[in-house]
Amino acid sequence: MSVSDKEKEEIEKSSAPLIEHLIELRRRLIWSLGGFFVAFLVCFFFAKRLFNLLVIPFKWATQWAGLDPHKVELIYTAPQEFFFTQVKLAMFGGMVIAFPLIATQIYKFIAPGLYKNERSAFLPFLIASPILFLMGASLVYFFFTPMVMWFFLAMQQTGTNDQVQISLLPKVSEYLSLIMTLIFSFGLVFQLPVVTSLLTRVGLLSSQALAEKRKWAIVLSFVVAAVLTPPDPMSQCGLAIPTIILYEVAIWSSRMIERAQARDHLAREQAEAGSSVASDTPDASST
Repeated sequence: MSVSDKEKEEIEKSSAPLIEHLIELRRRLIWSLGGFFVAFLVCFFFAKRLFNLLVIPFKWATQWAGLDPHKVELIYTAPQEFFFTQVKLAMFGGMVIAFPLIATQIYKFIAPGLYKNERSAFLPFLIASPILFLMGASLVYFFFTPMVMWFFLAMQQTGTNDQVQISLLPKVSEYLSLIMTLIFSFGLVFQLPVVTSLLTRVGLLSSQALAEKRKWAIVLSFVVAAVLTPPDPMSQCGLAIPTIILYEVAIWSSRMIERAQARDHLAREQAEAGSSVASDTPDASST
């Protein structure tokens, strides 16, 4: 075999795994994009119903403000505005619906490169992540969106001889952006225990480090809340306080993981010590 043939053989051996990984990646991407596209079409077909569902917290806020919830009115000022609002809503809903499929495809792509104990450790977090996101979204839908809209409705002004009539007529795009921002913010914050637990399992973070940075975490929680939420103190405190509570939950979960790892390490040491003692003990038949 010539030198050139050997070089070609080495190139083929080294490129084969890469090609297999690329084919696997393409298959997972096709499944993920296909699932998102199907979910997008379904959400776009029901876009108006979904939007009316998102307006329900606004109706609750009007009841809190002592107004008639049947007279809730939203407007759009550009001919194409409501159409693109429905597209945006369908994309957001499609991503939420398709997330379990996308996460499963990501897991199936990286699972062959993990050890068995790593796969068993990663799988619970894959299940907990969408559950925590839905918990944050539910908190937004049932409590914080009505509270924020009630705060804005309280700024309305009735027309008299001394003052003009000022009424809240939100645009459909702006209302959707508001509620999507709140859902995304709370859903992201509720991932804090998942992220810290994963970092603790791989040894990049410890409960002691989290506890020492508690003061900075409280300050950062209010800063992030001020950036992600509308400029009113109620929504900012509404995001910052759950963030601080979740940070304490993250410290607790990290301690539980560290204790479990310490017990496993001790059990392995005892098992190794027992096996070494058994090997050092002379066999009765040999005596």
